[in-house]
Amino acid sequence: MSGVSGNQDVDIDLGQLVRAVWERRLKVVAITLIGAGVAFAGAKMIAPKYRGETRLLIEQRAPAFANTQTSDATAGPLLDELNIASQVQLLQSADLIKKVINSEKLYELPEFDEAANGSALTDILVALHLKKNPAENPPEERVIDAFTERLQVFQVPGSRVIGINFTSKDPKLAARIPNAMASVYLATQSGAKLASNSEATRWLEPEIESLRQKVNDAEQKVAEYRAQHGLLPTNGGSNFPTQQLNDISAELTRVRGEKANAEARAQAVRNALSSGEASDTLPDIMNSQSMQRLKGTESGLQSQISDLSTSLLNNHPRLRSLRAQLADIKTQIRAETQKILTSIENESKVADLRATELERQSGALQQNSAKAGEDEVGLNALQREANAQRQLLETYLVRYREAASRADSNSSPADARVVSKAIQPVDPYFPKVVPIVIVAAFATLIITSIVIMLAELFSGRALRPVGPALPVARIEEEETVIVAAPAKTKRTVAPSMLSAPAEEPETEEPAVAVEAVEENEFSIGSVADYLTGSRAPLAIAISPTGDDGSAATVALARRLAASGQRAILVDMTGSGYPTAMMAEDLEAPGVTDLLCGEAAFGDTIHGDRASDAHLIPQGTSDVRKAMRGADRLSLLLDALMSAYDIVVVECGAADVAGVSRLTRSKDVEIILSMPEVLEDEFVTAMTEFEKAGYQRVVLMSGGESAEPDLTRRAA
Repeated sequence: MSGVSGNQDVDIDLGQLVRAVWERRLKVVAITLIGAGVAFAGAKMIAPKYRGETRLLIEQRAPAFANTQTSDATAGPLLDELNIASQVQLLQSADLIKKVINSEKLYELPEFDEAANGSALTDILVALHLKKNPAENPPEERVIDAFTERLQVFQVPGSRVIGINFTSKDPKLAARIPNAMASVYLATQSGAKLASNSEATRWLEPEIESLRQKVNDAEQKVAEYRAQHGLLPTNGGSNFPTQQLNDISAELTRVRGEKANAEARAQAVRNALSSGEASDTLPDIMNSQSMQRLKGTESGLQSQISDLSTSLLNNHPRLRSLRAQLADIKTQIRAETQKILTSIENESKVADLRATELERQSGALQQNSAKAGEDEVGLNALQREANAQRQLLETYLVRYREAASRADSNSSPADARVVSKAIQPVDPYFPKVVPIVIVAAFATLIITSIVIMLAELFSGRALRPVGPALPVARIEEEETVIVAAPAKTKRTVAPSMLSAPAEEPETEEPAVAVEAVEENEFSIGSVADYLTGSRAPLAIAISPTGDDGSAATVALARRLAASGQRAILVDMTGSGYPTAMMAEDLEAPGVTDLLCGEAAFGDTIHGDRASDAHLIPQGTSDVRKAMRGADRLSLLLDALMSAYDIVVVECGAADVAGVSRLTRSKDVEIILSMPEVLEDEFVTAMTEFEKAGYQRVVLMSGGESAEPDLTRRAA
């Protein structure tokens, strides 16, 4: 039996659960070994399966002789995610699977015919109508279904690679099937290109013959139209009248320029003759050979005259003869200049006559050119038609030659290639004996341990009562346990923040029994161990003797924190003695500030300066004003209990009415902190809390001690 009463709180004893499993360790190990052995035998009984894998890379491929224009990426299919997914579905199509089945003669293998290689489990499921009879399906469909179950086609994430996995009991077949599927797929893709080229060739042949006839007819019409309207072609691409008009216009422009040039030259010679200026600077005169000879003779005579003038007189016959010759030479120069002027004027007249004749011819050719332009409108229309037919014919011829050049299977490769061929696997991928045995053994160990723990829980052996672990002062049916202590005079203590007028007792004090205990039996350490074992979330400490009891409560909170508990002490005393002992700042915000709304909840929690415990000090606000919101104290304690393992409230010399303002629940730990036990005060406090309904009252006296050895005596 568990030893737990029906109305008592219980908790799960984790240590007992572990001990129960450890006590049955041999049985657990045996069951684990049996489970591992069963898994090993089952794995060995399962027929091994092998898996082969082939990988294809989807990419645009062109013949080796293709140029950059025909191999442009825009001419092929777009290699996006949808295209890759489409290729995955194509590899799983029934037509491709049928080709592989027929090429490898898989219909002859019993592995692919479930009806011929049935099992007892299959027969039972068919008899119970839980599974369709495989024999009802056609043989071809059964083979395809078996093939599809063993086939897995997938796209490698983040790439254009497609993997083909095939599972089989035969390792050779597991490697041969993926390679065969890749070969059939590539052949199918290449065949699709060849079919497209053949279809294009068949369609282009009659179209090309028809276009050739149309081109011949259009060019014949152009030639007949030219001959009929006299539109003979020229080198410039225009008609003959237009070409003549252009030539005459150019010649007329040139002649007019020559005429203007001759007139300017003649005017320059006239000006030189009329003004008496030297004419030997004019280009026409300087270019004349006669003028050059005359000028040379003139220069020689002047040189001789200059030489002889130095030795002869002016009337010397020799000088007179030379001067006569010089005058004759100048006359000849003037006559020659006049001849040059006449020659230039003749050139101007000839140019004028030529310009007149060219203007007359230009007028006649303008009429012929206008008529030829009108005739060219029809010629241009015929030429456009002929050019369009010729361009279309040339395009068809280029396409025909390209399609005819790809009639061979090697000239039209598929848009994919094998990057990894399947090889014959050595180790089966299923079953993996070692991982299966390890997982089975681990699962058996866990399940066996869970079963043992559940058995302990259901039997009650793993449950322990949640009750006081130390001797406590509690009221039973007709007996109240108290501690006998020497009577002392009552001292004056500061009232608690929770102090309220105490009501007079209406009944007489009942007889109580007093336990005779050794000194320091209810020490701070014993009370701390009791609170830790009972897992009490809230303990209300009453110090009838004043600050010495509050000091013991502070020691209790520090002892709880030292044992690893998350403990907090709330100072509800009137003197603020716990705050003075624990707080680093006596002006730190506390309970009164929180109740008055002058501080946030988080700002009132402070650390103990001597331990890991926390403290909510008394505060600096007015106590009377703060106690108007005493109803919120229960909410404060609820919040603290959700964050800490234990909350200790030091109330000082409080009475039952004051404690009732903290919490309405009577199921709390009441600690009477009395380092020096005063029997009268203790009995009075016990009686008051008994009448108020508090059943869990613990006495805490000063000092540490071992476990008590209690003997009972009458009070």
